[in-house]
Amino acid sequence: MSTDEKEYITTAIWREEAEPGNPYAASRCICAGFDVYGDLLGKVSIAEYLFLLFKLEPPSQSQAALLNSLAVVLANPGPRDHSVRAAMNAGVGGSTAASALMAALAVGAGNLGGGREIYKAVEAWGQCGCDLESWRNYMASPQDEPVDVWLPMEHVPGFDPHGTACTAPVLTSLEHLAALGDFRFLRWLRENRLELERQAGCPLAISGVAAAAMADLELAPDQGEMLHLLLRLPGAAVHALEQGKKGWARYPFFANGLKLTNDPGPYQGESQ
Repeated sequence: MSTDEKEYITTAIWREEAEPGNPYAASRCICAGFDVYGDLLGKVSIAEYLFLLFKLEPPSQSQAALLNSLAVVLANPGPRDHSVRAAMNAGVGGSTAASALMAALAVGAGNLGGGREIYKAVEAWGQCGCDLESWRNYMASPQDEPVDVWLPMEHVPGFDPHGTACTAPVLTSLEHLAALGDFRFLRWLRENRLELERQAGCPLAISGVAAAAMADLELAPDQGEMLHLLLRLPGAAVHALEQGKKGWARYPFFANGLKLTNDPGPYQGESQ
C-alpha cells in the first residue's frame, strides 16, 4: 500500500501490508489486529472469524458456540421459505448463480421472516430487555414507522402471524441455544415464551429465536439484519442448484393444485 493510500483508507476492520515491489498486492492482511494468514488460518472456525469481523474482537468460547449453532439453525430455511423459493425460481429459469442469490436476498430482506424483521426484533430486545411489562406495552403498540423503503410491520417482530403453535424446530433451537452459555435474553425468552405468545397472539418464530441470539451476541440491529441475510444464503444456493438441474417440469410444489382439507382455525395459544 502506498503512502497516499494509507491516508485515504480508513477502516478499523482491515489493514494490508504490500508485497515488496507491488503496492497493489498484499503480503499481510490484518483483521482487527490479527494476521489472517498467520494468526487465524487453521486456528479459528468460520463462526469465530465472523464474530471478529462484526465485533472487532475475538469471541468467548460460549459466544463462538452460540454463533456456530445459530449458523446451523439459519443455513437452510427450506424450500417453503419465500427467499429459498425465489432462488429456486431463478435456478429453474436458467438464471446465473449471482441472480439466484440476489433473488434470495431481495425476497428474504423484508418484514415477514426476513432481514428487516430481525432488525426490528433485535431493536425490541434493546428497548424491552427482560422486562415482561415492557414487552406487553411494546406488543400493544402499533409497529409503525415512516414509510420509506420498508412498510410498517403488520405483526409483532419475531412471531409467526400465520402459525397455530410453536413448531418443533423453533422449540429445539431455543432450548439448544439457551443452554450454550449465560445468555440472558435466550434464557428469559425460553422461560417466558408462552406469555409472550399470548400477548403477541401468535407463536414464536425462528426469527424471534435468532434475534434473541443476536442480541445476546451484542450485535446492533443493523448487524443482526446483515448477518441474518448472510447466514441464510447456503440453503438458497443449494436449492437453486438442485432445481436448475431438475428443470421446470419437476418443480416440487402444487403440481395438482392445493386443497385445504383440515383448517386448524385461529391460533388459540398453548397450555402450560
